[in-house]
Amino acid sequence: MVWQTPIESKRRDHPPRDSLAFIAGEPTIRDAREEELDAVSALLLDAYAQYMRPPREALTPEERAGWEGYRRNIADVWSRAPISSTIVAERDGKLLGSVNYYAPGQADSLDGAWPDGWASIRVLGVSPEARGLGVGHALMAECLRRARADGATTMGLHTTMLMDVARAMYLRLGFTRVPKYDFHPAPDFTVEAYELKL
Repeated sequence: MVWQTPIESKRRDHPPRDSLAFIAGEPTIRDAREEELDAVSALLLDAYAQYMRPPREALTPEERAGWEGYRRNIADVWSRAPISSTIVAERDGKLLGSVNYYAPGQADSLDGAWPDGWASIRVLGVSPEARGLGVGHALMAECLRRARADGATTMGLHTTMLMDVARAMYLRLGFTRVPKYDFHPAPDFTVEAYELKL
């Protein structure tokens, strides 16, 4: 048996990422520019692709329509732009991730149930080749900073059991379950609500 350092062992267990993984420094966190919205949409579709049902999977027409609606909603950055801040993480001209931040009093139709005084986020996505680099955490830190600056009492978000990496990050940040704000887009599917008191 050949002894390996922890870094060598990780390299063996995980395929190497593209050159993004080796770029030093924190990403720039900023608002997306209007001309970047097409790129943000493509990034989000790529980030959420692992959660989508395969096209040939046997689904009822209602299930297929539900998943296609979910896909369209993720991609539709343009309808969220007027009512939220589309925040991106960027490094060396490449978009690495995105999230929509809703200040208190702002919400779209899916998250309209948050109480007065709450800020919220939706559609946090990180490009697959940028995962594990702290991009999601940096985007969340900016949303929490803005929520506090906006005088929010609480930050709310929705996620699902499918999104285990994101859920683990939210729990590390101190978010806790608040089931009374859950919703059910399909009979056997729960979108879970979480809150963080600010």
